[in-house]
Amino acid sequence: MSVSLQATSTGRHGRKPSRSVDGRRTFRLWFALPSMALIAIFFAAPFLANAFLSFTRWTGFSNTIGFNGLKNFTSLFSLGILGHATLVTVVFAIITMAAQNLAGLALAKALQRSSRGNGFFRSVYFIPVLISPLAAGYIWGAIFASHGPINQFISWITNSDFSYGWLGSTGTALLLVGLIDAWKWSGLVTLVYIGGLNTIDRAVIEAATIDGAGFWRRFFSVELPLLAPAFTFNIVLTLVGSFNAMDVVFATTKGGPGDATSVLNVAVYSQFGQGLYGTSSALSFMIALLVIITAVPLMWSLRKREVQA
Repeated sequence: MSVSLQATSTGRHGRKPSRSVDGRRTFRLWFALPSMALIAIFFAAPFLANAFLSFTRWTGFSNTIGFNGLKNFTSLFSLGILGHATLVTVVFAIITMAAQNLAGLALAKALQRSSRGNGFFRSVYFIPVLISPLAAGYIWGAIFASHGPINQFISWITNSDFSYGWLGSTGTALLLVGLIDAWKWSGLVTLVYIGGLNTIDRAVIEAATIDGAGFWRRFFSVELPLLAPAFTFNIVLTLVGSFNAMDVVFATTKGGPGDATSVLNVAVYSQFGQGLYGTSSALSFMIALLVIITAVPLMWSLRKREVQA
């Protein structure tokens, strides 16, 4: 008791912390320095460099780089590239985020209990996460081809020659590409939800059951509010990941048909391939801004709901 009172009085008088405390703080800082260096080298520096190059006249047809203000952005907007690619990216992100979280939550609830059978299916549903995004895109591109297994199965069911370009139609291409990307990453989301469900105190569930709450009432009134941390992680992760999508889209449609699935990263690739490095940097900078202005407020709102839950 005397030691704690002495420490309290020392803090009230505003005395400087002891050398041992300063030493511990310095010791911890040394452990943080490698991570800080990696962030500075591989994130902060490229981001700042790309931000600067977004406002320059930089092409593969000139050996000089000059500042040109907002001309890269205005030219991309006037050509319809910036606005359209941003809209496609947002729609794609919403489709992917919703599909991943709905499928992941349903699978997590079905596979929540630990058993030999559930362990097997957890491994099966996680396999797509381990597959290369390019390989997954090529596989699904073959499945949805005009003479692929999907059309052959429909032809067998209807006893007719059914041929439809699922990824070649502007009405279905973006939806299917979004669902393919959701299939690719749903296993990771499922594991996070399983972990969240298993951290819920069983006494709370049992109390709700004794009070007469059925399966759906327990799920929506008890389990969902307590899954707030898992929701925050999964929603932000899937949204940011969808904004940066490239591999699956390129492997399935290459941004087509036309520009129906031309997300921002595909537009970046297209501009860079034409030697327009300045406009390519501008589009890449837009992806970073899109992530910041959506992910940060979304995370703040979801974390606030966690405290309220």
